[in-house]
Amino acid sequence: MDNSLRAVIFDVDGTLADTERDGHRLAFNAAFAEFGLGWDWDAELYGELLTITGGKERIRHYLEKYVPDELSRSGLDDWIAGLHQAKTRYFVALLERGGIPLRLGVTRLIHELRAANIKIAIATTTTAENVTTLLKSTLGEDSPSWFDVIGAGDIVPKKKPAPDIYLWVLQQLGLPARHCIALEDSENGLRAALAAGLDTLITVSDYTCGQNFSGAALVLSDLGEPTQPFTVLAGNTHGRIWADVEVLIRLNG
Repeated sequence: MDNSLRAVIFDVDGTLADTERDGHRLAFNAAFAEFGLGWDWDAELYGELLTITGGKERIRHYLEKYVPDELSRSGLDDWIAGLHQAKTRYFVALLERGGIPLRLGVTRLIHELRAANIKIAIATTTTAENVTTLLKSTLGEDSPSWFDVIGAGDIVPKKKPAPDIYLWVLQQLGLPARHCIALEDSENGLRAALAAGLDTLITVSDYTCGQNFSGAALVLSDLGEPTQPFTVLAGNTHGRIWADVEVLIRLNG
């Protein structure tokens, strides 16, 4: 099929996998316990904190809003970085135990894109270690090499909703935005992708289903499977009931 779609750029947390509620949140709490902190981020609080993109940034925001006395801690930046490193260690251990599967349709779509010779890439604020461990634990040891570009962590200074990570990935791909499409689950991710000029498909998560997705090319419950159709929340799938390469080509057309 003749098309202009050359690459699909995936967000990670909430898009590739439901990593937040029973992944990152639990890892943060384990790190807090290790550091002797009496903090507990329950599911409701974590949903609020998710409006802040980036783990270290999320910790700092929590300090500013809930425990401002901690802001006077000596060497605050290094302490936050150390706390975040501990959280990453717990999260990676959870991934390595196979505790977080990919979302419905993700594995199928990745294989279809590879078969169609459409490049795949990642644009995320989570750490590169988190990304590669998730991929290896769900798709196999070699799967990180399937991705032409992995943009992760602090590779750019400004996190989503700034477009920087998408602009960096596009530069590494050597492609203009018009030949690419982004897959996201959050309003911050959508804003970042749109600001980079990317058509964007949203698959909502529990934490993001009430957010504003104005400007998205398509909003779905998930990517779906032939035996498990998605629910269309906004946009036109032209009769398709699962998201495949043809759906993405139409969105990018």
